[in-house]
Amino acid sequence: MSNARIPTLTKLSDSDQTVAVAEDDIRGRTVTAADGEDLGKIDDLLIDDEEGKVRFLLVEHGGFLGLGQKKTFIPVDAVTRISDDRVFIDRSQKQVTDAPAYDPDLVEEEDYFDRVYSHYGYTPFWGMGYTYPPYPFPRGPVR
Repeated sequence: MSNARIPTLTKLSDSDQTVAVAEDDIRGRTVTAADGEDLGKIDDLLIDDEEGKVRFLLVEHGGFLGLGQKKTFIPVDAVTRISDDRVFIDRSQKQVTDAPAYDPDLVEEEDYFDRVYSHYGYTPFWGMGYTYPPYPFPRGPVR
């Protein structure tokens, strides 16, 4: 873990911020893994209170009829492309399902997000040399 202080992260739905252009709000879209598997839907976005940037997608996946669903954070760095109804990531379904479990009580612990970034193999956004992913992400039809 770095010695840098991790900025506070807040769910977009719990903040007074909004997505400037309604079409850019990816909540509710299906997340598709690099192996072509549909993972679930984006439930919310975690934003950095200091910079107002999206840092994580909160994705609901698994279960049946809402039972047994799991929530997982995926760093925004994993997004490779966005379509009108999907968000594509560069990680496999297995990597997402094996990610550190989402627990609302853990998100206040500094090492939790470090474990998430480590699991996915990305430099944490508070780390030296971090570069925010280019935006807008490539858009296009699902192939």
